[in-house]
Amino acid sequence: MPDATLRDRLLGVLKTVTAQPLPADDEESLFESGLLDSFALPDLVSAIEQEFSIKVPDRDLNPRKFDSIARMEAYLEDHAS
Repeated sequence: MPDATLRDRLLGVLKTVTAQPLPADDEESLFESGLLDSFALPDLVSAIEQEFSIKVPDRDLNPRKFDSIARMEAYLEDHAS
């Protein structure tokens, strides 16, 4: 079985943190849709840090960076090895 793609791994993290179905539209705001809120953001970032072996700096702890699947994927493409 091939290694899971960055996207597959991200979706797995999101499914674990939200415990709800994810939107079909990668651009949909996860905060506006109610899947994420300010209380879930630290859990999400922590799970992303563990899954991708990265450290998200405090300056990046901004809901806008984690607002949609597409934005998280772009962030990880820039920061994950």
